[in-house]
Amino acid sequence: MARPLRFRHAPGRWTLDRVRRDIYADLDGNLGATMSKPWYRQPDGYDARRFDMDNGDTALFAWNDDEAYWVGNTETPSALWRTDKIALEEAPAEITAWVERELLAELHDESPWLKPYPHLSWFFLPVFCSKDGRETTRAFFAEHAAGFPDATAAEALEYYESFLATGVLDPYRELMAGKLGTSTSLDLVRMSAAMGEFNAAKLLYDAGYALEPEAEVTTGHSLDYRVEKGGQVTLVEVTRPLPPNRRAANSPITAVRDTAQTKTDGQLERHAGGAVLFVDCSSFPDDDWNAVRGERPEVRHRPAVVFRVRPDGEVDGYTKGSVPLDLPF
Repeated sequence: MARPLRFRHAPGRWTLDRVRRDIYADLDGNLGATMSKPWYRQPDGYDARRFDMDNGDTALFAWNDDEAYWVGNTETPSALWRTDKIALEEAPAEITAWVERELLAELHDESPWLKPYPHLSWFFLPVFCSKDGRETTRAFFAEHAAGFPDATAAEALEYYESFLATGVLDPYRELMAGKLGTSTSLDLVRMSAAMGEFNAAKLLYDAGYALEPEAEVTTGHSLDYRVEKGGQVTLVEVTRPLPPNRRAANSPITAVRDTAQTKTDGQLERHAGGAVLFVDCSSFPDDDWNAVRGERPEVRHRPAVVFRVRPDGEVDGYTKGSVPLDLPF
């Protein structure tokens, strides 16, 4: 499985002749390619070209006398195999801005339903335009409402657009967007679980907490969030049960208990307590959630928060144990 979209940085002097020889000829010989001027003005201080492959892949290349930057959802030309990979945000600002403008325009041309959601488009750009995951990640939003049952794609997209537009997760874009994965196989379970972390983040953000994803702890691993408000720090780990209709045991109570136990017997046990377990039931239809809400089952860990969000902003849940967080239920 390829990683989210990243740059390759190639130090040294590049010229148009070298680009034709080492980049274009390689791509054209292996895949069939067209080299053209960029759609938008090339970054200041750099020459640039775009490459459109016959199979639908795209690559962008910018260079000057000192260095070059390559990004693409296609095979890498052999001249760049030993170059360093860096995140989109780690390149010079003018390079990143140009690449993102080119790729966002292409994304919205190919998937115009994403255009009304500019921040979500930008945030998930590293996976929406990745080599292996560009079809599956888009389909997850377009055809599966990002894991929400009984919801439209537009409702789910608006929900995440409104949260991501706050910018609270912008510094962690590569990390958080990458949680969706870049597989050619659409894995609804894994992708929905990834969105559970976004649901928990929105719940905490709306409650006034500052967020740090993937907080390292003394046991040598990471928990999903370190959150802080008023000088009080809390660690949070998130899990998301499968809805009963996708499990062998078709009880929503069993689904909640079994999924929570996987976490309590794993990361939380190694952490030796102190973290709050968030159990996101946003994959549950109304009837299943109402059963959980009515019985309020234990989840074999305290403190714990069991909750469900809906794309219209409705939040419901309950707590077990002494939860050191100020939440709306």
